[in-house]
Amino acid sequence: MSRASFSDGSHETAVSSPSAPDRPKLDNEENEESVPEGGYGWICVVASSLISAHTWGINSAYGVILAHYLSNDTFPGTSALEYAFVGGLSIGSAMLISPVVTIIVHHHGIHVTLVIGAILQSISFVASSFAKQSWQLFLSQGLCFGLGMGSCFVGSVGVVSHWFHKRRSLVNGITAAGAGLGGLVYSLAAGSMLIHLGFAWTMRILGIVSFVVNLICGNLLRIPSPTKPNGNASAFGLSALRDIRFILLLIWGILSVLAYVALLFSLSSYSVSVGLTQSQASVVSAILNLGQAFGRPVVGIMSDSLGRVNVASGATLVAGVLCLVFWVFAKTMVTICVFAIMVGTVSGTIWAAAAPLTVEIVGLRHASSALGLFWLSLGPPTIVAEVIAVQLRNQATDTFPYLLVQMWVGALYISSAVFLFFGKFFDRVRGKIELEKPQEV
Repeated sequence: MSRASFSDGSHETAVSSPSAPDRPKLDNEENEESVPEGGYGWICVVASSLISAHTWGINSAYGVILAHYLSNDTFPGTSALEYAFVGGLSIGSAMLISPVVTIIVHHHGIHVTLVIGAILQSISFVASSFAKQSWQLFLSQGLCFGLGMGSCFVGSVGVVSHWFHKRRSLVNGITAAGAGLGGLVYSLAAGSMLIHLGFAWTMRILGIVSFVVNLICGNLLRIPSPTKPNGNASAFGLSALRDIRFILLLIWGILSVLAYVALLFSLSSYSVSVGLTQSQASVVSAILNLGQAFGRPVVGIMSDSLGRVNVASGATLVAGVLCLVFWVFAKTMVTICVFAIMVGTVSGTIWAAAAPLTVEIVGLRHASSALGLFWLSLGPPTIVAEVIAVQLRNQATDTFPYLLVQMWVGALYISSAVFLFFGKFFDRVRGKIELEKPQEV
């Protein structure tokens, strides 16, 4: 019996029995021969990257906006915990809507999905510009933005995998790098606009720009016919839960995203807490995103040659070590910026690696449904990630106000790396067992 390898990237041959030529194709092998490997796919890579920049990239600027809220008491009476909940709600709702988005994609196509997402995200920014109370912020910048971002992201994230096989990790890395570039640009832009234009017009400009870009890029996306998902496919991909490798992938994703969100939204306010100005904190946030823009394609390139699990688990482990041994002692502008660029290269590995790893396990036909389940599982942890970080800050000492947060983030990254790497160990053990089984005559 043949087995599909989860641990070896895209270049190592699976273990096969003598009867392999007569067997039917496995789910994760089907239609790989018909993948175009480029062509119009490169247009889709650029479009998907720009969508990432104008969804996750803009969302990355919330760290700067959060620092503005806290410094200027924009919504009087609103606590840091409530502001943290707004950021968590935006990401959480983006993940929780994934099954609904998957159904819309299967039955109505990518374009309808992206139009819905672009409209919702634009409405969220414009509505938040008129918000006067915190509950209005929860509904606009939290819930509505998350639903729009989720529609755009979940609807587009799997497209490039249908165009590439050998360079699948690379193109997913390039797509994910758009979030880093967008975060770099919009962290600096939001910081400047908040100072010179005020909160209301900053939100309106972000809404208008993101609407135009997401609408145009969404219209450019295509999936080649031989690899299109089944219109009757499940939105949840529950069959994937029968595979221990997918369960380990889910655990890796949950722990990684808890750490990622806490780091992303805490670094800017941490910078202010150690004496940096709000403008300098915006620069720190931008540098973190610059690291992500550089690191995600590198993760993709290395994954295609060294193995996707090897690189994803290794990069996640490095992120944890950096938080434990570097972030704790970074208290000046220079050291914080060095930490930001270094941790940025590896902290968001999940966004570059999740789709290729999922395709390896379930195959292209079922990737959309399995990814829907993957993103859904990230919903609850993303909602509470920054809330937990704020609570940990409240329990810390004045000397090291973010120490518990730093330890928490580091431990999460390291733990997630261990779970993902165990999937490779399990895969090898399973292969050995199958080789030792007597062959049917």
